[in-house]
Amino acid sequence: MRQKIEQILNELRLKGMSTVLDNELDDAEKKGSPVTQVLYRLLQEELKHRRERSMLYRINNAKIPWSWTLQTFPYDLQPGVRKHQIQALAELSFVAKAENIVFIGPPGTGKSGLASGLLRQALIEGYRGLFYNAQDLLDEVYASLADQSTPKFIKRLSKYDLLLIDELGYLTLKSEQINAFFKLMGERYNRKSTIITTNLDYSEWYDLFKKKDLVDAMLDRLKHKCTTIKIDGPSLRTPSE
Repeated sequence: MRQKIEQILNELRLKGMSTVLDNELDDAEKKGSPVTQVLYRLLQEELKHRRERSMLYRINNAKIPWSWTLQTFPYDLQPGVRKHQIQALAELSFVAKAENIVFIGPPGTGKSGLASGLLRQALIEGYRGLFYNAQDLLDEVYASLADQSTPKFIKRLSKYDLLLIDELGYLTLKSEQINAFFKLMGERYNRKSTIITTNLDYSEWYDLFKKKDLVDAMLDRLKHKCTTIKIDGPSLRTPSE
């Protein structure tokens, strides 16, 4: 009978239940556990298995290039970061409220590490998210112009609960890329959360995007519900003396 049950579980792809079936049945026989209790424990294991599998899928799909976490960030080496502020953000109320975060600071100060850590935490907690290097994102936007799939591309990115755009700096941009970027930010405004890391202060975004009126409108929306973290500290890439 156990073999028949396990065969059915495998056919139904109930791997969580199948993995613990023998142990649960052995334990039930020893203790005389009610059938409902055994079934409940089996269902718990299946739910746990599916949640773990779903979490791993979200993390893999997010394409974060590093394994950094908020727990491994070297706060003691970066006085420009307030640990309690990052811990508060890690509670993820900003995602639930569709608020934004912008990390501003020189290269090597930990912007990408903190942003990636927040994204990873959101994925663990069940949110859908995606990592993009800013230049790669804008290059994909430009490539999508060839087959006129830009609206579809922007619509897809607009649905993610959290979008991380890393290294927004002095990029090589064409007018079409700039317009598409503004469109994306407009679509996400007040609906989904965006994290941006950049070495440019807000005043320097005008030199990057060139279009003052559009930059004014984008910054007005971006900063409306936004936590701006300016990291004024040493580079973490410089070996300590």
